[in-house]
Amino acid sequence: MVKRQFPNPVELAKLMKFKAPELDGKKRRLEGALTIYDLKAIAKRRTPKAAFDYTDGAAEGELSLARARQAFEDIEFHPSILRDASSVDTTTTVLGGTSALPFGIAPTGFTRLMHTEGEIAGAGAAAAAGIPFTLSTLGTSSIEDVKAANPHGRNWFQLYVMRQREISYGLVERAAAAGFDTLMFTVDTPVAGARLRDKRNGFSIPPQLTAGTIINAIPRPWWWWDFLTTPPLEFASLASTGGTVGELLDSAMDPSINYDDLQFIRDMWPGRIVVKGVQNLEDSKRLATLGVDGILLSNHGGRQLDRAPIPFHLLPEVVREVGNDVEVMVDTGIMNGADIVASMALGAKFTLIGRAYLYGLMAGGREGVDRTIQILSDQLLRTMKLLEVTSIEELEPKHVTQLQRLAPRAMAPAAAAAVPAKVSRTVSAPRKPAARKAPTQA
Repeated sequence: MVKRQFPNPVELAKLMKFKAPELDGKKRRLEGALTIYDLKAIAKRRTPKAAFDYTDGAAEGELSLARARQAFEDIEFHPSILRDASSVDTTTTVLGGTSALPFGIAPTGFTRLMHTEGEIAGAGAAAAAGIPFTLSTLGTSSIEDVKAANPHGRNWFQLYVMRQREISYGLVERAAAAGFDTLMFTVDTPVAGARLRDKRNGFSIPPQLTAGTIINAIPRPWWWWDFLTTPPLEFASLASTGGTVGELLDSAMDPSINYDDLQFIRDMWPGRIVVKGVQNLEDSKRLATLGVDGILLSNHGGRQLDRAPIPFHLLPEVVREVGNDVEVMVDTGIMNGADIVASMALGAKFTLIGRAYLYGLMAGGREGVDRTIQILSDQLLRTMKLLEVTSIEELEPKHVTQLQRLAPRAMAPAAAAAVPAKVSRTVSAPRKPAARKAPTQA
């Protein structure tokens, strides 16, 4: 039988301590966000639908994005035991420099649309965290302003080769003059993907007012206040700003770009060069012979070709085949620090975050980006400790198994015989992941 007693007021007072309320609304909501998905929920509440959907959405049925995120969830970790994991070093080297964490901020366009602080918030947060920041050709802050926001950190520039080549060449020269150390030559955008959310919302740059946008803005006055009382939203590096996103991309991008353009830019650029948007092994092998410094396995966050390959699934095979010759990086779908750990274990040299950064930006400006980095850093550190590894270099393929849902379906013998050889090879079983991590370059 339980023995009961009358509560002692002195002891009761010790048990009834109340936490002081946080009066700063921004700080309170950001501290309450424990995952990137929490930041996403806050961002959705605080951002007009068209701007949020532009960030959150992908092409057509959005299958590429969903599959990329699912691929990271479909992993199994294999921890070690009885190893001292009291001290963990998350520092890594990439493209000739160091990063305090094995991830950086990916290039995103129209960023001041999500929050008026835009790329400046991202560059400042990257500087504080000691990680690289990448500015998009379609950025809404200039090359020089980003450099000023991150004067001593690592700045990278993402380049679209446009129909008017002189514009692209001028951007390369400006980025070099500003001291950006890496150029990301983007190859997955010959034309704009079909971003249906944007079409349904009538989304354009700059935003166009309709009855729907006005009604949607009523519960979000802070966004419109920022939009209307800060410098006009425009591309910092391009003269043309009017039209839908698809129209802008189609008018600027050139579907005829080829390896000659890559070589021309390579000759112009004094720093490291990465080819962004690689989606198969054959292209990875060819690029490895051309003297590029890195390749970024990416399907553009699912925003271009829907049903595109899953970058995380490509990673082991590409690392095994070309990891000795180029630095292999990966993006698309990263929403947890554990996703970054799995990528590094399977041989990635580095990872990049896009939407995760923008969810934080929409949730709270610069402080929201800081919160994104903190959440991912905490998750990454905790995962490494639970795996009982003490550095990024200790992560190996043995720590991760990729559980694959979308395996190619085997064809019946009669059907296979009727298909031309070139087609039948595309439905053969995928190769197994690499048994060991490819050694990195000295």
